[in-house]
Amino acid sequence: MLAQFELFFIALGFFTRLPVPRWVDFTPDKLGQAARFLPLIGWLIGLVGVGVYWLAVQVLPVDLALVLSMAATIRATGAFHEDGWADTCDGLGGGWTRAQVLAIMKDSRIGSYGAIGLVLMLLAKYLVLAHLGADEDYPVIAALLVAHPLSRLVAVGLMALLDYARAADSSKSAPVARRPTSAELGIATLAGVLPLLLLSPREALAALVLAALVVVLAARTFKRRLGGYTGDCLGAAQQVAEVSIYLGILASWSFT
Repeated sequence: MLAQFELFFIALGFFTRLPVPRWVDFTPDKLGQAARFLPLIGWLIGLVGVGVYWLAVQVLPVDLALVLSMAATIRATGAFHEDGWADTCDGLGGGWTRAQVLAIMKDSRIGSYGAIGLVLMLLAKYLVLAHLGADEDYPVIAALLVAHPLSRLVAVGLMALLDYARAADSSKSAPVARRPTSAELGIATLAGVLPLLLLSPREALAALVLAALVVVLAARTFKRRLGGYTGDCLGAAQQVAEVSIYLGILASWSFT
């Protein structure tokens, strides 16, 4: 049990900017095993977003509360996934060959594709959450608590389906670039789908279908363009899945 707690804190330290105990021993092998807890990390990030939103909406309009909530989740993760999305937009948008795409994605500078993609992603996230919270607070709270774990399960799913596209020693994400075992995938799946109980059956089905669709489309795209995935690709898939889950919940309301 202590070993599992240590793996959880290793995942917390790698995927977020939240504090971890000093006794945690970071090693590449343990970091590779810690990916199983990525959806569980999503629970914490979702709670951060919900906590800031709930406090802010007591005294501020919904739209401002949502901006503060989004800012809090970005701060909690160090914009880890947003950075991956921007780099992936730059790479896939500006590169023709596999080598070009990988080189562009590794560049720390942001280009036109990345800037446009990041603006549109944040705008889409804000707008769909604003619609979810137009009448009452619970839909936003439930959506945040569902989308953060489930979208991170999408990233774990891609790790299970694809090979790592870079050389093992060429990226800071390389230590987590291993296929999860069946047990690890089971832990991640349970943590990713359990929050769906917060939604109605129609909303949960829409969210799950769109998350699965992101896995399929992302896997096909990354396999064709890169021959596998990178850490940036996982961040990009998480961001696309998160917005898709919000959109699925909102779209399901049309079928009442």
